[in-house]
Amino acid sequence: MSFTLRGRFESRLAAALVPLLAASGLAAALTEWWPLALAGAMVGVGLAFDIAYDRRLDYQPGWLAAPLALLELGAVMGLVYALGISVPLDVALLFFGGSWLLGQVLVHGVFPYLRLSYGEEGGELGRVGPAVAAVVLATLGFLGGVALAVQPPTVRLSAGVHQGPLVLDHAQKLVGEPGAVVRGGILITADNVTVRDVTVVGGKSGIEVDDAHNVTLERVRVSGSVLDGIHVRRSTVTIRDCLIHSPAGSYAQGIDISFAFDLHPSLVEGCTVIGGQEGIVTHFAQVRVADNRVVGTTLRALTLTEMSMAVVEGNHVEDSLGVGIYCGDYSECEIDDNSVRAIRPDEASGDKTRMGFGIVAHSGAEAVISGNDVSGVSARTMAFLGARIHTE
Repeated sequence: MSFTLRGRFESRLAAALVPLLAASGLAAALTEWWPLALAGAMVGVGLAFDIAYDRRLDYQPGWLAAPLALLELGAVMGLVYALGISVPLDVALLFFGGSWLLGQVLVHGVFPYLRLSYGEEGGELGRVGPAVAAVVLATLGFLGGVALAVQPPTVRLSAGVHQGPLVLDHAQKLVGEPGAVVRGGILITADNVTVRDVTVVGGKSGIEVDDAHNVTLERVRVSGSVLDGIHVRRSTVTIRDCLIHSPAGSYAQGIDISFAFDLHPSLVEGCTVIGGQEGIVTHFAQVRVADNRVVGTTLRALTLTEMSMAVVEGNHVEDSLGVGIYCGDYSECEIDDNSVRAIRPDEASGDKTRMGFGIVAHSGAEAVISGNDVSGVSARTMAFLGARIHTE
């Protein structure tokens, strides 16, 4: 089909009306604005690509729709991540795919049926086209304005030491200036809180998240905590690019996410944990643990237990005592493409399940593993007490 630029714009915007309304409903149901941001990114990227298509594609064959869709998807996701929009990847892919399929049905079936000259006029919708386009753009602008208006306020934490514990009990974005330090911990008890670029020193737990949803911790640095560097209970969190080191307690853990199995999955990505008994721990939770580095733990590096459902991929574990990656107590774990090196036997414990094993399944757990690089261990994989390991 030979589209005109107007036809591309009108067809694109008319096809975007239903996804935009769906995104509005999803945003209202979740009380989060990312569905609107995703829909807006799709419309913006699509219109920008339409300009490029108009200059380069005098004729667009039907088969080209799929590769162009993949190109647009890459651009949309790149924009989403560049803007720091916290969109679950599976939801984003499903939303984009559904919107694209709807668009194909409309362009190839519905619009030509409703307007017989649709193909001959390059995808233009006649007198109704500008009106539909105006409605979509006005709706997008109005909803985007509402979303921006209700965003949590941004609080700047100045450079220097601030005495904690700092309590965040309402929605906000706490952004630290270079050199901003909180001594004594941060407690988060409200939904829709973001903490970014803040260093936390000391405290029973460095950062504690209690019964809160849609909490984001980015580029936080935690040291000197007695129990957990980051302690999460009954909450959903996204933790990215954190550093946790120099624990003060002999039972300290890096990140502990627990008792959130019935909530949306949490994410721990790109963090570095140095020292402590356990690096990253889940108890009865749904968590994705990806691309983290855990070094020098004294019990286990990555622990997924108490009926957790976890995806563990792309992590680097090194120089830990006893066990590298542990899936236990009827948990279901997908363990892919991790690097596990130099796991030392814990001879002093006398525990036969801790003799320097790379990946361990324990107590009825089910672990599915593939693509892991395990070396410098007594055994690559071990299963105990009715647990099973499946290799793909």
